[in-house]
This record gives sequence, structure tokens and C-alpha cells, in this order.
Amino acid sequence: MLLGYYSGKTGAFTGENARTLNKVVLNYALPAALFLSIVKANREMLSVDIKLTIISFVVLMACFFLVYYVFRIFYKDTIGESAISALISGSPTIGFLGFAVLQPIFGTSPSVGLVIAIVAIEVNALGIPIGLALLNAGQAQKSADGKKPNPWLPVLNAIKEPVAWAPILAVVLVLLGVKWPEYLDPSFKLISGANASVAVFAAGITLSSVKISINGQAIMGSVLKLVVMPLALLVVGLIFHMDPTNLKMLVVCGALPPAFSGIIIASRYNCYVATGTSSLALSTILFMGFCPLWIWLTDVALNMFPY
Repeated sequence: MLLGYYSGKTGAFTGENARTLNKVVLNYALPAALFLSIVKANREMLSVDIKLTIISFVVLMACFFLVYYVFRIFYKDTIGESAISALISGSPTIGFLGFAVLQPIFGTSPSVGLVIAIVAIEVNALGIPIGLALLNAGQAQKSADGKKPNPWLPVLNAIKEPVAWAPILAVVLVLLGVKWPEYLDPSFKLISGANASVAVFAAGITLSSVKISINGQAIMGSVLKLVVMPLALLVVGLIFHMDPTNLKMLVVCGALPPAFSGIIIASRYNCYVATGTSSLALSTILFMGFCPLWIWLTDVALNMFPY
């Protein structure tokens, strides 16, 4: 990340280059990594992760709408601005930094890929379409024939993305008992290996290309993302006796910086760009301290409330 930041500041790479690298990650490297990690699992592992799926879905969606209503009610933001806030501070950047953070800590087992895939599907196939639907509703855009845009279109478009359908396809193959041929591994590993390194490098470039302006909304977005979301996942996971390792991984996923996709959408709609990028940059910097803090807090909580 420091190398990417230095490259951006020296002019070797630009913010536009970062967006291109992110596209490589989202369209090719991440789908390959998710697919390969899940297809190595078995039916028993998927059944164990049902609790993980339900808890992560409920908490992440609750945090998404919490961010939306906090900015809508307390900061008097418009529907569109609140939707962008929810896309940024209400969604972890699981696609860009998931493998880069979790694999060095928890290893390369299929369970790591499953946790990342579950959260990635929820963020990309549910969070982004909901945010886009709210954004379109806020802007009240109409087509030439006077009809309002189809609210389901963002959902359909999200499902078409490789980052959404690749892990779903892998889950289907596992459920059907299809044996993945090992001779295909090298090709998938070659492109999936670029996921973590390119994503973190591009994150550094992104940080170098934005001007950080600390204000109340940027700080609130960082608090909601780095404190409230992982805390909610930890508390709910403890209440429902999640597998300790899965719980630790899920808490770390919740503590990841805001989703970069929110900034891309903000730029596309020219809405909430300045504050959104400031919140993203601030959260990414603070994450370096919050990540080990949440791992330690989760260990403490598991020791205090054993089950």
C-alpha cells in the first residue's frame, strides 16, 4: 500500500490507473480466487456455514440501513447522499482486501474463502443494488418516455458480474458433488494470485489521489464502519454461538475499510464524492490499528463468554 501511495504521489500511476487495476481485480482476479477457494470445499463445510451466512446477512444489512438513516436523519442528507454513505460506510471492501487481510492471519483453508465469498455476495449482489435503487429514487431520474427506471435493474446487473455469479456457481458445483479437476488449478491460481497484491497496491494509489478533508460526517462514517459494524457482528455471533474461527474472520471482515465500489458509484453520479473519499481514506488509515485491535477483542470476548 505504501508503494502504491508513493507511486501515485510521484506520478507513476494516477487515480484512473487505480480504477483500471480495480477492474482487473473485480472482473478476473477476485472471481477466480473466490471460485477456486469454494470449489475445494464439501457439502459438510457449507452446512456448517449456514449460521455464518444468516448472521452476516442480517447484521450487514442492518448496518447498511443504520448508516443510511443516521446520515438521512441527523445530517439531513438527501436520499442520494445517504445512499452513497451507506454504500461506503455500510459495506466492507471485502473484494479488494478480503484475501489480502484474512489469508495471512487465518491461512489458506477453504473456510477462509467461504467467509470472504459469503460476505462478497451479500455486499455485491445485495448491498450495491439496494444502494443504487435508493440513489435512483433520490435523483428521481426518468427516461425519455417518462417512465421511472426499473428498481430491479441494479439487482440483475449485479448478478451478472463475475464477482457475484462465480462464487454462486462454485457453491452449486459443491452441492452437486462435482469433483473439481486439479489440472485446472494452475491457471486459476495464476490469475487469482494477482487479487491481493494488485488490490492493496491500487488502494495505495487511490489514497494518494484523494484530498482528505476531516469533518463530522467523515469521522461518523469511520466510526460506523470500524467500530459499530464489527461490534455488532461480534455480539450477535457470541449470542448465537458461532464457530470461534468463523466469528473471528467475520469480525475482521466487518472491520475492513469502506467499499471502494461506493466511491466509484459516487463519482459516476457526481454525488457525495468529497466527503465519501475522505471517509474512505480516513477509515483505510485507521484500519491498520483497528484490525489487530478487533482480533484481540474477539479473543478476549471468546475467553470471557465460552460456549
